[in-house]
Amino acid sequence: MIEEFNYLVRLIALGSGLMLLAQIAANDVRMHIKVPLIGMLVGVIFYLINSTPLTGPAGPFDPWIDMLSLSTPFFIWLFARRLFEREPEPRIIMGAAAVLLTGWFLGNFVPATHPVGFFILHIGSLLLILDLVRVGILERDDDLVEQRRVIRLWLPLLVAAQAASILIFEMAEMVAFVDSRSPIAALINSLIIVLLMLFAGLALMRTDSELLAELQDAPIPDAKEPALELSPSETVLHEKLIAAMKEGAYREPGLTIAGLADQLGTPEHRLRALINRRLGHRNFSAFLNRHRIAEAREKLSDREEVDLPVLTIAMDLGYNSLPTFNRAFRSETGTTPSDFRRLAISKVAVPTAQATGQN
Repeated sequence: MIEEFNYLVRLIALGSGLMLLAQIAANDVRMHIKVPLIGMLVGVIFYLINSTPLTGPAGPFDPWIDMLSLSTPFFIWLFARRLFEREPEPRIIMGAAAVLLTGWFLGNFVPATHPVGFFILHIGSLLLILDLVRVGILERDDDLVEQRRVIRLWLPLLVAAQAASILIFEMAEMVAFVDSRSPIAALINSLIIVLLMLFAGLALMRTDSELLAELQDAPIPDAKEPALELSPSETVLHEKLIAAMKEGAYREPGLTIAGLADQLGTPEHRLRALINRRLGHRNFSAFLNRHRIAEAREKLSDREEVDLPVLTIAMDLGYNSLPTFNRAFRSETGTTPSDFRRLAISKVAVPTAQATGQN
């Protein structure tokens, strides 16, 4: 009875996965999100196929089916990181993929190292899931998009419950008398996958334009902006926010949106809605960085402060380390602070030299 119900649940999960896969492939989704999202769905589908007893005896394609199913944690991690706008560095993405591929290869093609490859693969996947939980839940307060804040809470929990339970059961199976394919364990696993599919369908499809479409850059501070259509209360709050930014509130180290809301004497949700829906920022850190980097550009272009260390500028602007400032500056400008200063000073110096030569 349990096994029959488990097969039924898996068929529902397979159907949901195929439906989501078709919708994502057809929709206008950002390519760098579409690729890992498709990889995640394909991995889940192949996991459902690979883990059911109905697949029969092992065949020549089993290692490759195994690779697709075991790639699921990697693609879930990469999809969530990009959806939350926390893009990992390319070397980290390549390193994670290399670790998982090494574990898969050792586990499938080198019999003597099968246990080693198995544990490399599963421990690597668990670390990715832990990072997903860390980014999704612990950094949730920085997120200004309300629909995505819901996803940041439930997606990591569902993924952790489903994927981590599989990985832990399978590793325990190697060292103890535990059967990860017992009817009860398989049914619970299948139900969690169905919940994950339903959540993905409801959360992602209903908020497609907010979360998955191409992003629009928020305006640069002090740039000429179109008039905002604000309610009277929003107008007052906006004026308070502008005044606070002009006074340098963004320079406060470790400033959170809750802390800024306290300074402005307003509920956090109102400030979050203003910065996101009216001013166009999707993360509070991005909002702060726009103001911090705008001032950093001025300081780096100032000939009178040419000897001011970049580290001092970073600390004065509220950054807790130079690498954090460098990453934020490069993200906004496409170059490093030192290169920006060199180019900015040289652009000012060239016309001066030409004018002197003409005289």
